[in-house]
Amino acid sequence: MDTEQKQAEYIDYFVMKASNFNGSALADVVAEATSHPSLFAFSEILSVPNVLELEGTSNAILLDLLRMFAHGTWSEYKCIASRLPPLVPDQILKLKKLTVLTLAETNKVLPYDALMKELDISNVRELEDFLINDCMCLGIVRGKLDQLQRCFEVHFAAGRDLRPGQLGSMIQTLANWLSISDNLLISIREKLKWADTMSEVDRKHRKDVEERVEDVKKTLSHKLRTVSRPTCSTEGTKRSFLNTVE
Repeated sequence: MDTEQKQAEYIDYFVMKASNFNGSALADVVAEATSHPSLFAFSEILSVPNVLELEGTSNAILLDLLRMFAHGTWSEYKCIASRLPPLVPDQILKLKKLTVLTLAETNKVLPYDALMKELDISNVRELEDFLINDCMCLGIVRGKLDQLQRCFEVHFAAGRDLRPGQLGSMIQTLANWLSISDNLLISIREKLKWADTMSEVDRKHRKDVEERVEDVKKTLSHKLRTVSRPTCSTEGTKRSFLNTVE
């Protein structure tokens, strides 16, 4: 079973579970979802009516915690930790994994020093173990650990939930990409057309050259036959000369 299919099953499980609870009873569901080692998408859970109803209530911190795991990072959590429920070790590890995904969205080369600072990791060995065992083995990122340059080269990173307002920016980015792709396609078609034209010109040129070569061959062949064939007067002169000598 591939990662995307598993992710979809986890999402369906937690959406169904959240739909069966209200208010403070959702605390266990939120804790389980934010601790699950293989769940990395929360927008569907945030869209459950029972969860949305937490807004403005005494249990709103559960909604805020879900939003933190949907869009936030470890350093962002630390800045407002006093306003959110305390995290257990599994939740901390989970949020650090999500932080790597956020960093990989905009940078394909992540310096070790920046990662250690962002993740509160004290040494390179611990950082590399975290990236290998908790991120790469899980399939959420792929890349190369460069010990010489002290950086992580990201080749792939799973996407996170869109932040509020991010959809418009993404649509604009895709529209720009589509426009560039259209222009590139037009350019490729024009070059293919030019190549076809040049190919036809080259074909005609080769044909003309071949026809000229054949004409030259025929002309030379005719001249050689004419030169090599003896004339009657020449033969007569030869015989007269021989008789005289005798």
